[in-house]
Amino acid sequence: MSEHVVIVASDGVANLTSMAKFMAARQRRLKAEADRIQAVKEQGCVPEVCGDAIPEAPARGAIRVFQPVSLFPEGENDWVARPSGYRGRSAMQRADVFDVMAAKAASNGKPAPFTREQVAAGRYYRDLVERHACAGVRCSSVEAIRSGGGGGSGSFIDAVLRDREEIERIQKRIGTGTAMAVRKIRPSKRGSRVNITDRRLVDMVCLEDKPISAVLRAHGWITSGQYTKTLCSALKDVLSRM
Repeated sequence: MSEHVVIVASDGVANLTSMAKFMAARQRRLKAEADRIQAVKEQGCVPEVCGDAIPEAPARGAIRVFQPVSLFPEGENDWVARPSGYRGRSAMQRADVFDVMAAKAASNGKPAPFTREQVAAGRYYRDLVERHACAGVRCSSVEAIRSGGGGGSGSFIDAVLRDREEIERIQKRIGTGTAMAVRKIRPSKRGSRVNITDRRLVDMVCLEDKPISAVLRAHGWITSGQYTKTLCSALKDVLSRM
């Protein structure tokens, strides 16, 4: 069953011009909607090298493809590194902000903005904070936790305390410095810009998965090349300290 739309003027005569415009606008809307749906499907597309066992999931977000490698025995006393993906296939991992920034730099023909050690430090801090936040410990007092009951839960609480102490050590290395400060700017021209502290910079990038541009906008700064370069350099220094 097909649908027909006829636009009739006040004198009862069909207005072919208006009808043609209506149909053209309708075709544009249908094409825009089809393009939108196709774009959503492409976001969840699984690369062929990863096989068909992984479901398509547009909400998964950006991913990176890698080949798992494991050590296998060779002979009596030797080991060799070989690909260990399922059925020899590559694996997928959700891309974090460091992967996204590295991919963007590579697309512009530039090297990765951070070293492997700096990225590892940022991810270690993120994993540590997430694990500690999900520990399920309701009491925030270390003394109260130490005086808690036993029953085999001591090892769990000890692990939670170790994570908390490690987080505090890392945060001390981050310090209370300022990555970008509003200096030598008249109050009338500062607008909504505020200082960006080292701690807030690290937390937004590592814990909230925000790129440098989002950090600048959140503090009222424009995303110019100069400010981005300055803030990126400050983040490098902090990650090296961590």
